[in-house]
Amino acid sequence: MIRLFIFKLMFFVLPGLLLIGCGSNGDNKPVWEQAQLADLAPSNVAGEPEIQRLKTINFNIYIFETPVENAIKLNAVWPVLYTKPLRFNDKSVFGANSFLAGFGSVDMWNPVADLLAGADSKKVEKISLLLLDGNANDVSITLLHNEQEIFYVSQGGVMEGVSVGSGKLAWRIKAEKKPGSRGVCKVEAVPVFLPPRRSLIPQLAAEEKTEEYVFSSAGFGLEMTPGDFVFVGPQKYINHRITLAGIFFGQPQQKPAIRTYLLVCTAINE
Repeated sequence: MIRLFIFKLMFFVLPGLLLIGCGSNGDNKPVWEQAQLADLAPSNVAGEPEIQRLKTINFNIYIFETPVENAIKLNAVWPVLYTKPLRFNDKSVFGANSFLAGFGSVDMWNPVADLLAGADSKKVEKISLLLLDGNANDVSITLLHNEQEIFYVSQGGVMEGVSVGSGKLAWRIKAEKKPGSRGVCKVEAVPVFLPPRRSLIPQLAAEEKTEEYVFSSAGFGLEMTPGDFVFVGPQKYINHRITLAGIFFGQPQQKPAIRTYLLVCTAINE
């Protein structure tokens, strides 16, 4: 069932290409082999058996862009999805930041894919994540080249601004297996500002890490099993780059577009 889901997903986002199956033979490599293993395992790990012994949680992140004139068509996606499995620090504050998130499972993908296709949404990037149990990875969303202030609604429900320099806005994804539940993981996702990494010396790198800023009011958590997905997008089109949502969901280069994100759990290796 899960393979069928992944096939349909890849058919939508990668037309004309064959699915890279989890258990296929020949030149079709498993999804998890596409991850950046250099960050997760010793550099001498080369064979599949060694990789499989790692206790990992695997995800694919798909980034879509929708023409701004079709923004209203994205509204049809949210009623198809569920919010009950999602945990927010404060759901109203999450919405006040103009963030929306919805949960779906394998059998719910077809309606979502059809609605995205109807809005002329195009897949512009796929990112494969292979996380060690309990670890996090930062997925770059956009680069910030100049010093600026980012406005967002804080945990207290107040509009605040944070001054940042050059760096990048990223989506921090953390996953860990749920104790006592086989095939279930707990996932957390939150936007974060990251300054440029200038030093490999641990002490200096730790000092640079203090310049990070986590936008916890726009984060969420949930439990996922392989085949589950979360779709994240804006409540409305925002045509500026001064708010967190405007930066997170905006695409200023070339023709303006709305960016949305699909986080798919593909495997939990016990």
